[in-house]
Amino acid sequence: MKVSFIGLGVMGFPMAGHLANKNSHLKLKVYNRSIKKSEDWISKFDGIISHSAAEAAEDCDVVFMCVGNDNDVDQVVRGDKGIMSTIPENSIIVDHTTASAKIATELYNYCKNKKNVHFMDAPVSGGQAGAENGKLTVMVGGDKNIYNEIQPLLMSYAKNSTLIGKSGTGQLAKMVNQICIAGLLQGLSEAINFGQKVNLDIDKVINVIKDGAASSWQMQNRYQSMSKDQFDFGFAVEWMRKDLKICLEQADEVGARLPITAIIDQFYSNILNIGGRRWDTSSLIKLLR
Repeated sequence: MKVSFIGLGVMGFPMAGHLANKNSHLKLKVYNRSIKKSEDWISKFDGIISHSAAEAAEDCDVVFMCVGNDNDVDQVVRGDKGIMSTIPENSIIVDHTTASAKIATELYNYCKNKKNVHFMDAPVSGGQAGAENGKLTVMVGGDKNIYNEIQPLLMSYAKNSTLIGKSGTGQLAKMVNQICIAGLLQGLSEAINFGQKVNLDIDKVINVIKDGAASSWQMQNRYQSMSKDQFDFGFAVEWMRKDLKICLEQADEVGARLPITAIIDQFYSNILNIGGRRWDTSSLIKLLR
């Protein structure tokens, strides 16, 4: 099987690495806009460098991609040197970018009508640590028969992969995920800050409540760094703002109210204003101190 991976950023780099390491039968090509990233990847894993998305997709059965936003996705797929200019008919594109449901369904129809290429939206959750440890959660939208074909490959870097439904539903599920996270992090920030203000031993408090109804992944994995004012890691605030913008736009379109999400989106805007562009999303607590 001939496979390529486009986009070797914080997430794509380790995901492509797991794909190469756990599937020795694959002939894996990689492409990144910065050739240095591709060279760094090749120095660690077995594969072939491509110099454009078109070159990466040529003769491929499956093309994975993990890029920045809707415009990036569209350009990589439909641009002059994009995937669709060279990918064979009946091949598969798996998009791990967190993007809008609109671009997912648009490209699903475009790819199918142009070359009978199958476009699957497959955003992931788990952050940089999840990608590096091969423990991501993948939410997929698209055709069931195609999902069944790619699912073993997805499990190269996932602990859980689920077909949500038709094209676009993977992205909608990711929006649900980000809405949940935003609210959880604000609540955890207020709780930790309150506990510190009343001079509680936060380690003792979290240890006694972490297995109860208040528990969450964020509590289990972020309370210590939040308590110590450490945020130079993890899922960047600038990425979260991009994701929440997608959520709020989708909510406006369907008439769903997201009052808390809208407030927290503005809190993240405040974090950007104080220099926290690459801070972890748990940095919301900074605004309470």
